[in-house]
Amino acid sequence: MTFTAKDVAALRAKTGCGMMDCKKALDASGGDMDKAIDFLREKGLAAATKKADRIAAEGVAYVALNDAGNIGVVIEVNAETDFVAKNAEFQEFVKTCANTVIEQNPADVEALLQCKASGSNETIDAILKEKILKIGENIKVRRFRRMEGALGAYIHADGKIGVLTKFDTTAEIAAKPEFQEYAKDVCMQIAAIVPQFLDEESVPADVVEHEKSILKQQIIDSGKPAEIADKIVTGRLQKFFKEVCLVDQLYVKDDKLTIKDFTDQTAKKLGGTIKIVDFARFEKGEGLEKRQDNFADEVAGMVK
Repeated sequence: MTFTAKDVAALRAKTGCGMMDCKKALDASGGDMDKAIDFLREKGLAAATKKADRIAAEGVAYVALNDAGNIGVVIEVNAETDFVAKNAEFQEFVKTCANTVIEQNPADVEALLQCKASGSNETIDAILKEKILKIGENIKVRRFRRMEGALGAYIHADGKIGVLTKFDTTAEIAAKPEFQEYAKDVCMQIAAIVPQFLDEESVPADVVEHEKSILKQQIIDSGKPAEIADKIVTGRLQKFFKEVCLVDQLYVKDDKLTIKDFTDQTAKKLGGTIKIVDFARFEKGEGLEKRQDNFADEVAGMVK
């Protein structure tokens, strides 16, 4: 498999490693991007987890709850420019989409598009096409997650990040202001520290095995005997879990506590039990490539 200068640049963007290191990694991996990232990690040159693809698309990540606060949705709707994302009509369309998901519980985006919009006789798809024609930009409903139960919600930086979290607790506790403050703090943790999984049990076996192989290669490359590598890997794997699992992460507001400690502490104060059972974190444009406009060419085109 061959590779190009663009592949080298893409690998550098993903890992933060130098150009020559990236070229060597692609050479060693036959141009395979994932294998090249593993190669760099084994050499200790790349971070423990892949960096997310450069965030490139505009739009908004939005979170909404129903009046009772027991049904919620986090949704991402994309536009081509930040200017349109701040447009009042665009933002109203996003809210309509969110309310429709809350009320009708569509299975996926395709099903949502066919729903009658909340407070309207038109479908979401018809309203979407109308907005595209009126605003003059492509607009796309990208994804959503809907949850029911005791919920926490948080929107960061006017829609850059949206977080929705579900808890297992009693309705009495969920109604308390102290619980709502705790739930928001957990959502802020998710926004800031970006956990990939809820807990150790949630990490897929193939992810664990892959991490073990990376750690073992790092240890062998450091000069330690292969026969003791497995023992060292076990200890380092726990560090990996503390980085990627929400309940094992150190609480960003008090690093003497893990999120599980913070949850148990809050539950004790409120006289009951609380357990985090699910979360969704959407960052606008995550993994999408932004349209590259050349302003000089655009101006030249306007004056022809």
